[in-house]
Amino acid sequence: MKKLGILFFFLFIGLQINAQNKKWTLRECVVHALENNISVRQSALDIELADIEKSDANANFLPTLNGSANLSKSTGLSFNPTTGNAETTTFLSASGGFSAGYTIFDGLRNFRQVQRAELSKLASQYRLSKMQDDISLFVANGYLQVLLNKANLEVIQSQNAVTLEQINRTNNLVDAGVLPRGDLLEIRATDASEKQRIAVAENAVKISLISLAQLLLIQDYENFDIVDEGYTIIENEITQKSVSEIIEVAKENRSEVKIAEKNVELAQKDLQITRGAYYPTLSAFFGYDTRYSDTDPLDLTDQLYLNDGINYGLRLNVPILNGFSVRNNVKRNKINLVRNEYQLEQAKLDLESNVYQAYVDAQGALKSFEAAEAALESQELAYQYAKDRYDVGLTNAFDFSQSKLRYDNAKIEVNRSKYDYIFKIKVLELYFGVPATELKF
Repeated sequence: MKKLGILFFFLFIGLQINAQNKKWTLRECVVHALENNISVRQSALDIELADIEKSDANANFLPTLNGSANLSKSTGLSFNPTTGNAETTTFLSASGGFSAGYTIFDGLRNFRQVQRAELSKLASQYRLSKMQDDISLFVANGYLQVLLNKANLEVIQSQNAVTLEQINRTNNLVDAGVLPRGDLLEIRATDASEKQRIAVAENAVKISLISLAQLLLIQDYENFDIVDEGYTIIENEITQKSVSEIIEVAKENRSEVKIAEKNVELAQKDLQITRGAYYPTLSAFFGYDTRYSDTDPLDLTDQLYLNDGINYGLRLNVPILNGFSVRNNVKRNKINLVRNEYQLEQAKLDLESNVYQAYVDAQGALKSFEAAEAALESQELAYQYAKDRYDVGLTNAFDFSQSKLRYDNAKIEVNRSKYDYIFKIKVLELYFGVPATELKF
């Protein structure tokens, strides 16, 4: 038994270590955010409210049924409910009954309320979809920012390792009288500057990881980390699409346009519902009631049987003059309809503009990346040339450190332009209808 306990203890410890060493992929981050993000949860609540609205609309087709009961004791001159006479006495009386009603015709307002509730639910679903896309982009941007900061940290660390080697080499050359001591001081100053940059870069990595963890509602900041391998520029089919093709697909699939379309349909339905108030309302009713008094010599059962009554019939309500409230409500809803039609037109224009901007940004980001790679290639050659000259004493430490700094900056610019391009491609993919959880990296 003791051995079994020890086995479980080490198994538990192993699981804890594995959980702490877990590194999150981008897909895992996106899925986790879509399941746990507060904004996404709030949008999901809107769908539940839309279901309740639909339930209310369907319930309007059901008849109403109400019951009532009254028990009172009267002293002095009072009306006896069983005899119908005014009596000066003290007596106990009770009455009760129920009533039912049903709307036969109300200008089709109930029917259109159901249609409106269905449209409202669709609009809520589209808003949830848009929120999911927005959160996915936030996560992707945060994820890529961590990758960029890690890549920049790696660049500075690797170059600092070269600087440390140069310090040893320069120290030997100074001792041999080949180089002046000022060169050694210059290299050491470069080392100090790089260590400062390393500290700043490490802090940037930590802050970006915390920001991403907060977006995912993960509280274990210390152990949170992401997979930082395999993210390279790859040939993407979205780059082969024309901007007009992406725009047309976006208009058919993007939630921004669908939300605006549903808002127009909702405004149309509101106008129809308001116009329904011009029509008469026809309803049926049925009621039953009975009463009891302790002054009546009959017992309770007989009184309830003899004193009961029913009423039923039809009720017609014809609107004639209502302070122009119906007419003004119709006018308001007409204006609201026109406003939503303008918003739909604007949503289409905005989407077209945004897609075009994203397309141009992606093309520009690719050109920037290619230019950064070309610049890096040139800076690498210049750095290697400066290093070779410095090693044989043909250039001083300051010129060498400046060449090395330009080489470092070129690497950092390649990293920046690389992840900027990857992110802009993800934006285009979302516009093209690629689900957030299927973004390709």
